[in-house]
Amino acid sequence: MRYAQSVADLVGNTPLVRLTRVTDGIAATVLAKVEYFSPGGSAKDRIARRIIDAAERDGLLEPGGTIIEPTSGNTGVGLALVAVQRGYRMIFVVPDKFAGPKVDVLRAYGAEVVVTDTSVPPEDPRSYYSVSDRLVREIPGAFKPNQFANPNGPLSHYETTGPEIWRDTDGRVTHFVAGIGTGGTITGTGRYLHEVSGGTVRVIGADPEGSIYSGGPLHGYLVEGVGEDFWPDSYDPAVPDEIHRVSDAETFEMTRRLAREEGLLVGGSSGMAVVAALRTARELPADDVVVVLLPDHGRGYLNRFYDDDWMRDHGFEVSRAEPTLVERARNERDEAPARGAHLGPEASAQVPVVERARNERDETPARGAHLGPEASGSTHEGAPA
Repeated sequence: MRYAQSVADLVGNTPLVRLTRVTDGIAATVLAKVEYFSPGGSAKDRIARRIIDAAERDGLLEPGGTIIEPTSGNTGVGLALVAVQRGYRMIFVVPDKFAGPKVDVLRAYGAEVVVTDTSVPPEDPRSYYSVSDRLVREIPGAFKPNQFANPNGPLSHYETTGPEIWRDTDGRVTHFVAGIGTGGTITGTGRYLHEVSGGTVRVIGADPEGSIYSGGPLHGYLVEGVGEDFWPDSYDPAVPDEIHRVSDAETFEMTRRLAREEGLLVGGSSGMAVVAALRTARELPADDVVVVLLPDHGRGYLNRFYDDDWMRDHGFEVSRAEPTLVERARNERDEAPARGAHLGPEASAQVPVVERARNERDETPARGAHLGPEASGSTHEGAPA
């Protein structure tokens, strides 16, 4: 029989998918490493498993202990799917900026969630960093993975993500692009690819405008899971060869395009990374291979940048490459002859499906009217959709 011993055994070995629609006019091959195929739905599964394994080995996490971590959601999910298998209590400290569906997911795994004020600086006692530190001091047997400083974070990507990319491209990768959050992904993966290629692979970071990594003034931004206002120990600034600053507007437009044009429903940090990848790829020859890492799924963001009203409320333009099926049907309906106009056989055949269905419905006997056996047999009240 073929099966996994636990869900944690399914972490990693995520696929590469070629981008073909958003890359119009680009000669180089652009491949997306789609991390939402991991069981927790993000790249954070990798660091979670590696950090917990190391903590158990080093005696930092005892049986029945408590895992406490400040997280915007994905790291918490990764930790949770490992922790529930091993019997640990989980407490996650989440900034209110990220409260909502992500918190619901953490609670679904059985975690306790503490929501904190986003507006305060990291050193403030109310910040999610400070609150998590206080809880670790107060709760016996508590362990803080500390993804911002734990060397096992970058090491997990050095040991898995980098080798997977090199293996799956047959060593042909020439550029690696990733967003920078804690810095673990780009540090570990980039370091491995630099070493294995003898320095020929170019490592490129993507950073939101307003974050510390790309320089410039610090200010707020809306994309989640990337950027910082301090320098995490998990980030090695010597690894990236260059860093691209990407605006929220560019990020959200590309993220929406990835769903509508490539069928990839991903988070905003993925859209940001693809913006940087395409900037790079436009200047490259056909033989080059760009791999861009897409960190997480987009289901947790449906009420944010995937929502047209949210986009408009935050001052972003809403554009689509082409109308949806519903919009095309509506446009056809609006252009059709008014109801009651005489239609010949050819014109009648061109009436939109939505309009014809409505006409047929209007001509159907009202509920409760007598139906003959044939008509009655064709009626399916309450059938599941």
